[in-house]
Amino acid sequence: MTTATKASELRFFPSADGDLAYLDTGSGDLVVLLHSGFVDHRVWRAQIPALAAGHRVIAPDVRGHGSSANASRPFRWADDLAGLLHHLDAGPAVLVGVSMGGLIATNTVLEYPDLVRAVVTCGAATGEFQYTDAWTRELQAEMARALAAADIEGWLDAFERLLPGPERTVADVDQDSLRLIREMARGTLSKHTPGEKDWFVPVADTFARAAEITVPLLTLNGGLEPADMLAAAERLATTVRDGRAEVVDGVAHYPNLEKPEIFNKVLLDFLQTL
Repeated sequence: MTTATKASELRFFPSADGDLAYLDTGSGDLVVLLHSGFVDHRVWRAQIPALAAGHRVIAPDVRGHGSSANASRPFRWADDLAGLLHHLDAGPAVLVGVSMGGLIATNTVLEYPDLVRAVVTCGAATGEFQYTDAWTRELQAEMARALAAADIEGWLDAFERLLPGPERTVADVDQDSLRLIREMARGTLSKHTPGEKDWFVPVADTFARAAEITVPLLTLNGGLEPADMLAAAERLATTVRDGRAEVVDGVAHYPNLEKPEIFNKVLLDFLQTL
């Protein structure tokens, strides 16, 4: 079974707008793992056991994803995460996020700095970043067309191409990771209906406020990400007070899935500096 945990091991936080699922394992300094869009906590399947050997690890399913409730009123990612940490009387935490999860991490450190000890972003910069390269823009357009046509398989075919990135094909990557990506995304899509209201409220002016981030921040990206993504991550790392940027060669949007040994070593080394 391609899961990091069994469903019975998940816990649930009764938020003001439905129950939010999370994994809570290990002991020690707190690390929160924040997954990318359309998937769930299982994207961290190779990191959870490696980190839990010496840390307390919390891996939520973001609202509207995995086993967490959908939104029925306006919400912000940072508020959901802060609510969970306050509920658990936990923190400050090291926030580690890939893609959407990286944005949750930067949003949260800006809105709730007392809850954050350090930040690691992967495949993300700040909320205002928009891809400009032709490959990503066409992929986004293809996914939008598939959703508009209720073509779930076509959408999944496009979505899974984030794993290899623009310089490879899906045949070039680990097929088990590819199946996991599709499984998670299919599950999240099944929670939603076409045309439903998007209740998400973004945090404004995140890059303009990035200099407010005083905790250590690491950007850790796949070297095969589009150049504008890598440039935005480098810009974030040089803008914050204590930032650094590292690249995992030969992978794209999910370095944690494709090269977990390297990813885990860089992450654990960073944690040891805190």
